Amino acid sequence: MNEFRKFIYSTLIAFVLILVVWFGIIFLSACGLNLSCQQAKPIAARTPIPTLAAATLPAIDFSISHPTTARCRIATVDLIGAWVSSGYSDSDVFTFTDVEGTSCQANFADDVQPLFIESNLWYPGSLSCASCHQPDLTTASAQLDLSSYAGMLLGSRRETPEDPGDDIFGAGVWENSLLYDNLFVKRIMPLGRPPDVPAEGPIVFAGVALEPEIPPTETSTE
Repeated sequence: MNEFRKFIYSTLIAFVLILVVWFGIIFLSACGLNLSCQQAKPIAARTPIPTLAAATLPAIDFSISHPTTARCRIATVDLIGAWVSSGYSDSDVFTFTDVEGTSCQANFADDVQPLFIESNLWYPGSLSCASCHQPDLTTASAQLDLSSYAGMLLGSRRETPEDPGDDIFGAGVWENSLLYDNLFVKRIMPLGRPPDVPAEGPIVFAGVALEPEIPPTETSTE
């Protein structure tokens, strides 16, 4: 009988101790060691930015329409081909037809040159063309500089920095150019180009769409 009483008393004492520990944990998590229990107060909602002062500038007039310019989409090799076929100028604009059949215009600095100097463009992880074809002919692949328009004009297989080499533009005939042969026919450039990259290269945004010409309306004379 005494053993049974000891079991009952031990169970009650253990139960009370568990309750004390449990409520102690709840109190400490809510109030910490501060008896005022400030931590138990609800968190005040706050704005992530300070309250703005009254605006003194005039309100924006949303009634004024701002024209938007539509970018065109074209394969990289086709864009370079259109530029070469137009005379490969570094200042004149040239026209091309994008993948949607839209007439567009572009220029060398904004649309063509980035294809040679930007990385991760031809395929994920690709180096830029200019990283291998650089101004230093001692290290430039094929002694060709694609980092600038002047370097492109001097061509490849140059013996000295001043002397021109082989024309890479085919005298303006795209299908006869070294660029066409390496980019489209052999598909060996850019270096490490995966076989799943299309012959025309990836589709990129380039140029702007030309506004369709509206024929003049005929005015009737009486």
